[in-house]
Amino acid sequence: MADVTYLSREGFEKLTEELRNSIVNERSEISRQIAEARDKGDLSENAEYDAAKDAQAMLEMKIAKLENIIANARILDDPEIDTSKAYILSSVVIFNHNLGKEFTYLLVSPEEADHKSGKISIQSPIGNAIIGKSVGDTVEVEVPAGTIRIEIIKISR
Repeated sequence: MADVTYLSREGFEKLTEELRNSIVNERSEISRQIAEARDKGDLSENAEYDAAKDAQAMLEMKIAKLENIIANARILDDPEIDTSKAYILSSVVIFNHNLGKEFTYLLVSPEEADHKSGKISIQSPIGNAIIGKSVGDTVEVEVPAGTIRIEIIKISR
């Protein structure tokens, strides 16, 4: 059985658009590159042809992965989000005791994670540590820089 991926409506639409672009634009571009390389003659010693075929294989793997994610996606709407605990699509304000600073994160699936915009994966060290926790809970988290102590200040949607 395939893994269910929980996505926001925005994340689902972004993945759907990425899939459409891969199928419509990227596939035709790679087909053009393969045809162009094939026209150059002997395929056994044609590096351009080999590179284009490799790119085609990588694209097909990407398309298959996106199709699988979309086929098994469950879209979560804001009203469904329980704010008594930190869950996927919760906005969580944490206090990092090591740095003495507050941070706000939106907990998302790995496919939607974007640290620059404050979206962290529930599979990341911090996301995994705070999932299911309540306001006031304090946890220690192993991150690449060492162990940090964080406290959940606020949970909203």
